[in-house]
Amino acid sequence: MKTDLPHSETFPSRVKNFKKVGITKWVLGVFLLGFVAAGSYIVYRQIVIVPRQAAQRQALSVPVERLNLSVTVAANGTIKPERSINVSPKSSGRLKSLLVKEGDWVKQGQIIAYMDDSNLQGQLIEAKGRLAEAQANLQKLLAGNRVEDIAQAQAELQNTQATLEEATSNLRQNEQLFASGAISSRDLITSRAAYNSAKAAVDRAQQALTLQQNGSRPEDIAQARAQVKQAQGALQNIQTQLNDTAIAAPFSGVVAQKYADPGAFVTPTTAGSSVSGATSNSILALAANNQVVANVSESNIAQIRIGQDISFRADAYPGKTFKGRVIQIAVQSTVEQNVTSFQVKAAILTAPQLLRSGMNVDVDFKAGEVKNAIVVPTVAIARQPNGTGVFVASENNNPVFTPIQTGVTVNDKTQVLSGLTGTEKVFITFPPGTRPQTRTPGIPGMGGSRR
Repeated sequence: MKTDLPHSETFPSRVKNFKKVGITKWVLGVFLLGFVAAGSYIVYRQIVIVPRQAAQRQALSVPVERLNLSVTVAANGTIKPERSINVSPKSSGRLKSLLVKEGDWVKQGQIIAYMDDSNLQGQLIEAKGRLAEAQANLQKLLAGNRVEDIAQAQAELQNTQATLEEATSNLRQNEQLFASGAISSRDLITSRAAYNSAKAAVDRAQQALTLQQNGSRPEDIAQARAQVKQAQGALQNIQTQLNDTAIAAPFSGVVAQKYADPGAFVTPTTAGSSVSGATSNSILALAANNQVVANVSESNIAQIRIGQDISFRADAYPGKTFKGRVIQIAVQSTVEQNVTSFQVKAAILTAPQLLRSGMNVDVDFKAGEVKNAIVVPTVAIARQPNGTGVFVASENNNPVFTPIQTGVTVNDKTQVLSGLTGTEKVFITFPPGTRPQTRTPGIPGMGGSRR
């Protein structure tokens, strides 16, 4: 076989030289590739990383603001009716008819049920008859005796007077006859007795005529008047019992619950008995307009006043806000689980028909407004051994702890009463590894929680 290799260079040496040249080119390629990558990283760092880090450092601090803060007091509450009672009859009996059902709105004085009144109807007729009798007797006594009765008395008087005259004449004749011995003493005694009897009859007739002419006695008239009043009272009592068989709504409200159907036997219950404790003895439960009842802590009650506007949210309507106004503040506190609070009631001003008794609500009382207040993000406030404060950005953007005195907190902003002028920037976050350790005052060496 013929070869083109020079006679002076053998094949092994040729291979060795070739390998040396290949390695040198590979190292040179790697070096050039690394140089290009380093240049690209420098360009990328200057264009992308450095501006991003600068933006991140800038975002770690925010300027202190001056804002008008609307101060609110938050509390938990419940929707409750203004008034809630169990409606029942005044007297025990059977329910004749029920004119409403659960959920119906009724007005004050509206008839909502009737009781059975069959027993009272007979008593009513009897009472009316007794009153009519008493009134007739009184009218008779007031009118006096009739003319016919007076004339009859006068005629009776004249008849007795005539009898008396006859008896008088007989007595005189018999006295004369007795004196002459013509008659016996017995005849004289008989004639004298007839005279006395006739005279007494005249006296009785005269008195009877006088009574007829004078009319009724005042005592009889007074007694008759009393009997009329007694009959009127008895009739009124029966009429009242009949009226009570018509059950009327004591106030305007909604029928919250029904306890009895027509034909059921119901009895009186106390007006203040609660709806939850009602039994079948009542007819139904009636509740007035709903209102907000909130428990405000003792520390915030001084900021609550009558007529104050509120806003509240119900769990049943997420994202919807209702309006109201304070109408009552309790004068006596309540203590539950060692927490003292005061009950505050507020009228519902918007969409009351959507709210039902028993719903839970979150209430915000609008307690006022702080104008031109220096505020910082609440997350920027930290606790240190030397007090509460914020980390203020220095000229070289280093955090410097500055003690402050805080005021009200609204949402994510907190008022600064002293310690800042309003021109500073405060840190809200720190780069990894540079966050100053928050310490709770009085416990050196232990980290506290951010406010």
